[in-house]
Amino acid sequence: MTDYFKKYDIYRAKVDKILSDVTFGRKPDSLYKPVDYILSWKGKRIRPALLIFSCEAMGGNPDLSLNAAAAIEILHNFTLVHDDIMDNADTRRGRETIHKKWNTDTAILAGDEMIGLAYSLLIKTESKNISKIFESFNNGIIEVCEGQAFDKEYEKSADVKLDEYLMMIRKKTSRLLEVCAVIGGYIADTDTQNIDVLKSYAENLGTAFQINDDLLDLTADEIDFGKKIGGDIRERKKTYLVLRANELVSEKQDLNFLKNIFDVKDKTEINDSDINKVKEIYIKYGVIEDTKKQISKFTEEAKNYINKLTGISDRESLVWFSEMLLNRNY
Repeated sequence: MTDYFKKYDIYRAKVDKILSDVTFGRKPDSLYKPVDYILSWKGKRIRPALLIFSCEAMGGNPDLSLNAAAAIEILHNFTLVHDDIMDNADTRRGRETIHKKWNTDTAILAGDEMIGLAYSLLIKTESKNISKIFESFNNGIIEVCEGQAFDKEYEKSADVKLDEYLMMIRKKTSRLLEVCAVIGGYIADTDTQNIDVLKSYAENLGTAFQINDDLLDLTADEIDFGKKIGGDIRERKKTYLVLRANELVSEKQDLNFLKNIFDVKDKTEINDSDINKVKEIYIKYGVIEDTKKQISKFTEEAKNYINKLTGISDRESLVWFSEMLLNRNY
């Protein structure tokens, strides 16, 4: 039986090496130290792993996908740098954000540089589908930015619908996972039908992933999660749970409490007691259980698309990756 965890760790180590080398010896320090600071974070490398697994599963050589995988990781981290600036976040996973450790100007410039570094790695990819790979990568950047813009708009709106939220997370979260799966397929030189199936697989996986993130923000262990539980509530963010609660909560007293908590014009600090009360309401009306069902629904849809792939070399690797991604508790 294939040890996919071992494979995953090997792929992560290879991507980490590329990320370490991409800034090595470059000057000026004022630019490359902040870039190296964020790229050296030992994250899960979910996106590059999906790209490599997709390539290998479709019969491609995983070594040919490593530069593209590292490019995707740099792109992902670019979005985090700029998101942290917009959210005025002081920390990410227990470490100071770049704009906090240095300053906002440095963080903006570091993010801009990371886009250039990502493309410099992507162009090293050996594939006869290189133009399609670049098109997919570029469209991913555009849609992630659109998703972030919708997210910021929704923060200021008191009337966001659940379908609008799902559209936003598909752009902000799912699209980058789609790019990973599709680029992996292109490097493996699979056919157009499989590319479309890989895209649908990753879209459903990404939707499940983000809804699971929403849930973990309220239910995960704080030490494992790396930040204080209830952060989305403290920031009055629109999440799947908030919007589903608007549909499920029936008693006026509970509805008014939630309305007051998530009032975008209210600048009062939300405390632990408020968060516990929100959680109690969610449990009372089955919001948390409903959220878990939605995660399972999108996960099963993703698995169904895996079964539609033709000429696949290792179907189980994508099944394993999906389960690993969505069974995490942080």
